[in-house]
Amino acid sequence: MAFRSTSRSVTVKTLVSTPVVRCAVYTRKSTTEGLDSDFNTLDAQREACEAYISSQRLEGWVLVPDRYDDGGFTGGNIDRPALSRLMAGIRNGLIDCVVVYKVDRLSRSLLDFAKLMEVFDLHQVAFVSVTQQFNTATSMGRLVLNVLLSFAQFEREIISERTSDKMCAARRKGKLLGGPPVLGYDIDWDRKRLVLNPVELQMVKGLFDLYLKMESMLEVAKEANRHGWQTKSHTSKSGKKRPGHCFNKVDVQRVLTNVTYIGQINHKGEIVQGEHPPIIKKSVFQKVQQLIKHNRHAGGKSYRHQHNALLKKLLRCGNCSAAMAHTYAKKKNKLYRYYLCTTKQKQGRETCNTPPLPAQEIEDHVVEMVKRIGKDPELVQQAFTETVEQRKRQQVRLEQEQRGLLEEQRQLENKIERLVAAIDSCNAPLATIGEQLRKAEELVSQIERRLAEIDEGLDQLESEAVDREHLVAVLERFGLLWEVLTENEKTRLVNQLLESVVYDPVSSRISLVFQPRAPSISSRGN
Repeated sequence: MAFRSTSRSVTVKTLVSTPVVRCAVYTRKSTTEGLDSDFNTLDAQREACEAYISSQRLEGWVLVPDRYDDGGFTGGNIDRPALSRLMAGIRNGLIDCVVVYKVDRLSRSLLDFAKLMEVFDLHQVAFVSVTQQFNTATSMGRLVLNVLLSFAQFEREIISERTSDKMCAARRKGKLLGGPPVLGYDIDWDRKRLVLNPVELQMVKGLFDLYLKMESMLEVAKEANRHGWQTKSHTSKSGKKRPGHCFNKVDVQRVLTNVTYIGQINHKGEIVQGEHPPIIKKSVFQKVQQLIKHNRHAGGKSYRHQHNALLKKLLRCGNCSAAMAHTYAKKKNKLYRYYLCTTKQKQGRETCNTPPLPAQEIEDHVVEMVKRIGKDPELVQQAFTETVEQRKRQQVRLEQEQRGLLEEQRQLENKIERLVAAIDSCNAPLATIGEQLRKAEELVSQIERRLAEIDEGLDQLESEAVDREHLVAVLERFGLLWEVLTENEKTRLVNQLLESVVYDPVSSRISLVFQPRAPSISSRGN
C-alpha cells in the first residue's frame, strides 16, 4: 500500500494595532445664562465633539473621562479653570488631541492662541474644530486656523470699538452710564438718571456759600465738619455699601470744581449738557472757579501770607507724619505765630498729641542748626558723607517704587484687556464695564506720569555727582548770607537747602532732612 504525501501552504496574517489617540473635549460659554438648564450650550458643544470622536473610532480616537467645561468665562484671555486643567493634562502627557466645537471656544486672542499652540506643538498634541474642518496636525490646518483666529480677534475688537463709541455718544448726549453718585444726587436706576437728594443739595449749596465767604477750602472743611456734614454715602446697585466720612480739603475741592452741579457732564475733558437738574447757578459756579484760580496763584487768602512762615511746607509731625501748618492768633493786639499738626487741625485734638509749636522759636533753632554745620569741620565732613548716602538711599527708594509701579501697570493693562474682552460676553452691564475701564485707564495714566517723574529723578541722580567743595562752601557761607538776605530770600534759601524738618514730640528732637545736595543731622531742641 503506497502512501501519498501532500503539502498545504498556510498563510499567516499579521494584525497591526492602531495607536490610541486620547481626545479631550473643551467647551466654553461667555455668560452664565442658561447653564442651570437640563441641556445647555456646553452640553450641545460636548455632544457634537463626542459624535466627531466616535466617527474617528477606527483611527484609534478615544474620549478621556475628564470634562473640561468653562461656563461664564470670556475667550479674550486664558485665565480659566478648566483650560488650566486641560493644559496641565497636556503637560503631563495625558492628552493627545483637543477637540472643540469652534476655534473661538478655545481663545479669541491671536496672541493667547499662539501661546497655547506652542504648548500643543511641544507635546505633539493636535487641535481639532469639528465645525470648521481643519486639523493642526497638517500645515494647511494650521494656516486655516490662523486665518480664522485673526477674524475672531478682529470681530472682538470691532465689538469693543462699537461699544466704546456707543457709550461715548450716549455720554455726549448727557446720559448717565454708571459710576457712583455725587453729593446732592441719587441714582434712579429705572430711568438711569441722577435725581436730587433734598437733604444733600442743601449741603452742596452751603459748601459753595462758605467758600465765597471764607476763601479757604480747609476752613470750609472744618466748618462743614462742625455742622456734622459728611461726604456722599450710598449703596451700589450690587448692594455694596460705601459710607461717607468727614470732609477734608480734597473733598471740598471735588465738590467746588464738579460741573455736575450746574447740570453738565465732563466726558474726557469735553463739557456737555446733562439730563439731570442743576443745584448751583452758573454765575455762582463761575465766581467760585475764578476765586479758586486766584487763590491757587496767590497761595490762598491774602491774610494767610501777611506773616512770613520760614518752615511752611517743610515742618512735619514726628508723631503722625502729617504736615504742620503755619497759623497765628491775636490777643490784645499781640500776634502769636505757631505751627499746628494738620491731623489735629482736621480731625480733632485727640487724634495727635503733638502740641502747637511757637513758630519763631523753632524757626530760629533750625537756622542755628544749619549755621553750626558750616562752622564745625566734623559736621562738614558728616554733611558730605550723609549727602552721598542720602542720594544712594533716594536712588534705592525710586528704583523700588519704579518696580512696584511697573508691576501695578502690568496688572492694570491685563485688567483692561479682560474688561475689553468681557464686552462680548455680556457678563456685566456695559455701563459698569465702561466705568471700570475709565478708572483703570486713569490709574494707568497716573502711573505713567509718576514713572516719567521717577525716570527724570534717576537720570538726575546719575548725572549729578556730589561736589564736596561746593557743598562745604554753601554751608560755610550760610551764616554770612543769612544776615544780608531779605525775608523772602531767606525762605527761598531754606527751601532749596532743606527737604523737611521733623519734630518729635516725645524727645523734643528736631531732625533736619536736607536736599540731596545737603546732609541729614539731628539736634535736641532747647
